[in-house]
Amino acid sequence: MKIKIGLTETQLERSVQLLSVQLSNEMVLYIKTRKFHWNVSGDSFMELHKLFQEQYTELEESIDWLAERINQLGGKTIGTMKEFLQATQLKEAPNKYPAAKEMLSELLNDREAIIVQLRKDVVMCAEKIVDAGTADLLTGLMEQHEKMAWIIRRYLD
Repeated sequence: MKIKIGLTETQLERSVQLLSVQLSNEMVLYIKTRKFHWNVSGDSFMELHKLFQEQYTELEESIDWLAERINQLGGKTIGTMKEFLQATQLKEAPNKYPAAKEMLSELLNDREAIIVQLRKDVVMCAEKIVDAGTADLLTGLMEQHEKMAWIIRRYLD
């Protein structure tokens, strides 16, 4: 059925493409955060174990919002690791198990990269695509990443 929400097919497609990249970024960060949750050790083990769990739980919710928004706009949500890895802007580190401080640094770098991209995407959605709903979703997501980046930064100060 044709979607009639005030956006052209081109606008819908552009928003879906943008959302698919962000969904992929969130999935890769989710997997990385889970990996670190499972493998953290050292003096701050329990504190970081819980922090990583809090962060991946929040990412689960964001992933669902993004996937549902893609569907709301008439797109198909990608759902395999191969598809996520093709679309993501983040890097994986297979067979690497860094110390706790490096885990935090890597997660901070990924979060900051996502924030930078989200800033661009919000402007793109609001001004070029003219999709206020997606711009609003991405703004909220950016704010969540900013808060989590701030929390991680405090561990590294």
